[in-house]
Parts: sequence; structure tokens; C-alpha cells
Amino acid sequence: MFYAAGVADLQKRGSYAPRRGREQRAYRLVLTGGAAALIGTVSAVLWIVGLVGATLPVISLIVAVVCAVMFRNMTRTR
Repeated sequence: MFYAAGVADLQKRGSYAPRRGREQRAYRLVLTGGAAALIGTVSAVLWIVGLVGATLPVISLIVAVVCAVMFRNMTRTR
């Protein structure tokens, strides 16, 4: 095989995403996490009152926490 000088030393960029794509992903995480937190809070109140089961509040609050952690990891300084 023939390799040009320097080509074999090139490294791929890691998980690079354009700025606009990162902004859109962060925005979607905020919207999804906010909606999940709202649904979790309302359904938790309804669960305490006895109108719904415990599954919906637990799942939605887990989704909200996961979105918050992903957003935090995405926006931290490097």
C-alpha cells in the first residue's frame, strides 16, 4: 500500500457536531425535560390524591432527571 506523507498521521475528530446542531439538541433537551418535569409533578399530585398510579410520575421524573444531566454535561466547560 502507498500512503502519502502525513496522511497516515491524521486523526479523526472525536464526536464533533456543528454549533447549530448542539444548540438544537440542548433546546430539545430543555423542552423535553421541562415537559417531563411538569407531567411528573402534576401526576405525582394526582397520585397522592389517589387518581392515578405511581408509574407515570416515576417514569416522567426519571426522564426529566436524565434530560437535566444530559443538558448539564453538554453545556459544561471543557
